Order: sequence, then C-alpha cells, then structure tokens
Amino acid sequence: MMNYKLSSETKNFLKRHHRHLINGLWKKSSDGAEMQVTNPATEIVISKVPVAGKREVDEACVAARQSFDDGVWVNMSPASRGKILWLWADILENQKKQIAEVEVLDNGMPMAVAETFIGWAIDWIRYYAGMPDKLSGENLSGPTSGDGNAFHSYTSFEPVGAVGIIIPWNGPFGTFIIKVAPALAAGCSCVVKPAEDTPLTALILAEAGLEAGIPPGVLNVISGGSDIGKQLVANKHLDKISFTGSTEVGKEIVRVCAHDLKRVTLELGGKSPCIVLDDADLDLAIPGAAMAIFSNSGQVCFAGSRLLIQEKVYEEVLEGVARFAEGLKVGDGFDPETSIGPLISQAQLARVASYVERGKNEGAVLLTGGEEHKNKGFFFAPTVFGNVSEDMAISTDEIFGPVLSTYRFSTLQDAAGVANNTRYGLGAGIFTSNVNTAHKLAAGLKTGNVWVNHYGGMHSALPFGGYKESGWGRELGKDGLKTYLEKKTVSIKLS
Repeated sequence: MMNYKLSSETKNFLKRHHRHLINGLWKKSSDGAEMQVTNPATEIVISKVPVAGKREVDEACVAARQSFDDGVWVNMSPASRGKILWLWADILENQKKQIAEVEVLDNGMPMAVAETFIGWAIDWIRYYAGMPDKLSGENLSGPTSGDGNAFHSYTSFEPVGAVGIIIPWNGPFGTFIIKVAPALAAGCSCVVKPAEDTPLTALILAEAGLEAGIPPGVLNVISGGSDIGKQLVANKHLDKISFTGSTEVGKEIVRVCAHDLKRVTLELGGKSPCIVLDDADLDLAIPGAAMAIFSNSGQVCFAGSRLLIQEKVYEEVLEGVARFAEGLKVGDGFDPETSIGPLISQAQLARVASYVERGKNEGAVLLTGGEEHKNKGFFFAPTVFGNVSEDMAISTDEIFGPVLSTYRFSTLQDAAGVANNTRYGLGAGIFTSNVNTAHKLAAGLKTGNVWVNHYGGMHSALPFGGYKESGWGRELGKDGLKTYLEKKTVSIKLS
C-alpha cells in the first residue's frame, strides 16, 4: 500500500464481524462458515465475510418475496421511493473515500479508477431516483372491434417482483448499483449476491440503504461462492435473475430459469474491437486504444482487446501503443503513479499467462509485455501482440486481462468484417476525424455500444448491453428500468 494511510472508517470496517443482510437484520451463517477476503496487490487477508448456506439463501429469497407481496415498498408513493433512493446516494457520496479505499483493497484497481467508477455509480442512483413517478403507460382509447363496439384501453407498468442479482468481481460497487437502483426504482425487492472475491462494498451499500430508509426485506445481501449463486437462480420465490459474468455461466442460468420461465437479464462477455482509421488524430487514438484494453488491467467486459489499424498508419499506431504500454506503471492501486493494478486472483493470473504462451505458440509476435511480476501480488505486464490471425485463441477468446491483439486492414468493409468476426457483440471503438465515416462504420458493427474518439464511457441515460453472446437486455437508461417491469393492457368495453 506504499505510504498510503487508510481512513479510520475503512480500518474499522475491515475489522468488523461481517454478516448477511436478511430482512433488515445482520445475520451470521447458521453453520458459522466464513471466507477470507484477500488484497490481490499484496496477497494479504484484509477481512472475512460469512458464507451463506441453503438456509440463508431461502431466508433472503422469502424476505424479498414477502416484502414485495406485502407492498411495503411497491405500494409506497413513487415520490417517497424516489426520496429514499436520493438519500441513499447522498449517504454514499459522504462515504466516497471509504468506498474507494475498500474497492482498491478488495479489487486492486487504481484509486483514480475506483473514484471514477464510484462517482458514475452514485449518479446512476440519482438518475433512477427520478424515475418512480414517471412510469406511465399509454392511452389507447381508439380501438373498436369488428362489430363496431367501442373500447377504452390503456397500458400500465408493474414491477416484475422479487429479483435475484448476481454481480461480478471486476466492478463490484458499480455493478451493484447498475442493477439494484433500477430494480428498486421499479418497485422490486432484491436479493444480491456479490462475487466471492470482492464482497465488501456490497455490505457498505446495504448498510447505507438501511440508513436511507429502504424497508426490511426489500434489499437483502448474502455472500458466498458459485454454489450460492446456483441456489439463488433456482429459488422458487424469485421472479427474475439479473446476472453479470461469463457467457458460459449465463447460458447455464438460462437453462435453469427455463424451468419456470423466470425473467432473465444477462450482461456477459466481450471481445470488443477498437478501430483506428488513417485519418484519426493519433495523439488521441494511441492512448485511447491502449487504455481501451489496459484500463482495470483488462478486466472489463467491454475491453477493447482487438485493435484494428488501417494499413497507412499501422506501423505508427502499433509502435505507439506498444511504447505507451511500456510506460504504464504496474503496481499497488494506492500508489498515485499506478496505471495498472493486479489481476483479481492467482487463478486469473495463470489464465492470462496461459493465453500469452498460447499466442506465442500459435505464431503471434510478442511486441511488449507478456510477463508476470515476480514480487507479491497478481500482476501482469501490459501485453501487445502483432501478426495476429483471426483464428488464434488470443483473437477469439475473452482473456480478461491486459492482452491486446492487433490487426491490419485496408477498407471500411475489411474493418467491419474483422470486427464482426466474433461470437460477442458488446462494445466497439472508432477513431476517425470524419463524422460520415464514423456513422457509416458504426452502422455496420454488430455490437450494442459504439464509442467514437473515446472508449468505454458510460452515462446513466445511455443504455448498455450487447448483441449475440454478449447478453440479453440492457442496463442503464430507461431500458435498464424496463427490464424490471411488466407491461399490462386493460381494455374496457364502452356501453
């Protein structure tokens, strides 16, 4: 942690005997089971959290079910729900330093990255705090039947019910909010399971939610491993599952939810292209393309892990990106000079290293990086490959680490062909000085999000999600709210 001094609030939080939040009460696991939380930068245990069993999963799901059926939240006035959500955001705003410290310790991301993500996420709460009193349907008073009878008809929105939410380890605070805030705004009750590697900020969020006035049973948080997630998905008391994680796990969730046709939202993997055209401002494009993959150590679902460069500027951009990568400091997130933090675990470090070796064995040219740091922590150097073909594993598979594959193209059609040659379709970046080219290329990309002359920015009003195997549904914006709503049609025959 260098010479960084943790706040007393963070120190005290880490020392706590953490509990599950179930029906407004903090509860330990019935069998007393706990798991350690490790700082990936130091490999030091920083805290412990309880491990839920079937009993805790059932209790949390029943609490969400009953709170929804009793109407303690959904029948509250929309304005009152909005005030509580706004207060929740205010409480978290006052805890930003503590939250950022815990996120760095828990996840390993640099402090500047944590602060940015946390700021975004708190604004997302405020966006949805303004939504509860704006859930209006349509007036459809015109339709008549074939025999001339007149009808007055209208539509309305209702919350889907009790929701199970499973969040990943790569952005635990923000992903919690991106799902829970619209669910609560819609009137749903929730059971949240944070990732076992990064469970801590979920507890801060839950505590702040109670303080803000979210009623007991409306927001429940249970911690544990993948077996707990499986139990949550299969639980009969839930109406919907929202999941962020790997495509493979997402497919399994669909199979389980098909049994009772639970509603499902999935934000899954990616192998996103970043495209640099020969008319691009290279002073913008080179660092932009580099950080599209290296931000958060490449542990981002929409990371720009494939860099497509038009042939006229290929050598210049490739050299520039490699040089930029070599200048990035890899280290502890509390060091203000750190640009690249650790990977989340030893297992993830081994996974990234194996893909790098496979890339070399398949004929890709390693231009820079490709090494683990031998000191403590799960660090891997920013890595750039040239001479990558589209059939290589580093080109097709989501590595989830700081590994960039590069390609040469000549025409826009060529660029779109390479960009779309993937089972994923989450994000894409375009760097060009020609707005017409940007529009034309964006229209040809099979992806849910396209960023032009920047990469990866997220805003509360802009829907986020993917095509193909990158998921189902959208998060953020009005679309993110609608995933937690059912639409009802009422038709009245007029006499």
